[in-house]
Amino acid sequence: MTRANGDGTVGKALDVLDQVAAFGRPVRFGELLAESSYPKPTLYRFVQTLTNQGMLAYDSDANTYSLGVRLVRLAHAAWSVSSLAPVARPHIDRLSALVKETVHLAQLDNAQVLYIDKRNATKPIEMYSQAGKVGPAYCTGVGKVMLAHSDLQTRDAVIAQQSFHKFTDTTLINEDSLRAELADIRANGYGFDREEHEPGIICVAMPILNDHARVLGAISVTSSTQRTNLAGLEKLVPVLRDTTQSISRDAQNWSFPEYTPQQSATGV
Repeated sequence: MTRANGDGTVGKALDVLDQVAAFGRPVRFGELLAESSYPKPTLYRFVQTLTNQGMLAYDSDANTYSLGVRLVRLAHAAWSVSSLAPVARPHIDRLSALVKETVHLAQLDNAQVLYIDKRNATKPIEMYSQAGKVGPAYCTGVGKVMLAHSDLQTRDAVIAQQSFHKFTDTTLINEDSLRAELADIRANGYGFDREEHEPGIICVAMPILNDHARVLGAISVTSSTQRTNLAGLEKLVPVLRDTTQSISRDAQNWSFPEYTPQQSATGV
């Protein structure tokens, strides 16, 4: 994703960091160049500057770049100060021990879902979500419940940036179907992922709201269709509600960074 020109040099440098992170492995300059919208001299200048500043690390033996130690330190500081994870940790630990299924903690990151913590099931199952990864808001349980309970301006801005890519046969692929489901979620107070992002992966999710009904994040209990079904997950709603309310109480004095919807020319 290329940022708006108004973001200037800093925005472009962040584009490069995002691009390196998206590979999920050390990456060669040629690979970056092949997917970059920037000319080779411009991209090279940004890569070198980021490397000199410790935001990227260069492996001279493999000729590859990866995220740098300085960026890791900043990420850890952000996790400690701006993330809901430290507040929620003991609560999702208890929830995980009780339900023995995978538990996710997430927040909205512009038009995407950022998984900020995760507890694996007693018998783990393979799935996309990991702490630190981002996912689409329109086809994940945590994403939909956060959207459903967001204010109208935020909801409209985030929906406008969804790609509506069809991941599975049950993925919601247009705005009308998504808005209809969000209305149901607001009425019920919780929502589901019906194998919408990954085949065989289902979840029940609930938002974490403060005293003013502002969305702080969301948690979900995730399993597979081989182990349970939506009716089975729905039975966990009472304990899920207790957990979100406990997190909300503990988060009242937590300094939550303000979320400002951003428009994207390219979507998610």
